[in-house]
Amino acid sequence: MVTIRRVLCPVDYSECSSEAMKYAAHIAAREGAKLYPIHVVDIRNFGHETPLGFEVPKPTPETIERIRKELQEDLAYERDGKKVEVEAIVVMGKPIEEILKAAKEKAVEMIVMGTHGRTGLQHVIIGSVAENVVRKATCPVLTVRSP
Repeated sequence: MVTIRRVLCPVDYSECSSEAMKYAAHIAAREGAKLYPIHVVDIRNFGHETPLGFEVPKPTPETIERIRKELQEDLAYERDGKKVEVEAIVVMGKPIEEILKAAKEKAVEMIVMGTHGRTGLQHVIIGSVAENVVRKATCPVLTVRSP
């Protein structure tokens, strides 16, 4: 029998991550597990000039904390009549590395994450965070694709 007490759910504010959060919250409520939504502020996005000609600034610690509080508040809810314990995580780094690091540090039994389902050239250029997490995670990973 598998016991699930901690569930990690990466959030990138896309439709597919929203769908994944529904699954993660349902699993957490059903199992009485703690839910760890994680948002990774991708450091690879900073220091580059945008097409409009300005550089993307690195967020301040205050901005990171504001994002964490908003994520915590947005996800403080009940699911299936049960209150889900939520501890939001917001970090700066490379998404794959930070998701795997958080999974290890929080000793999660499951990761639930959305996948964009990119294929072909778009997949080659952008890569797949979900695919890499599935390959490298030491716990089960449920991937959810938006309808």
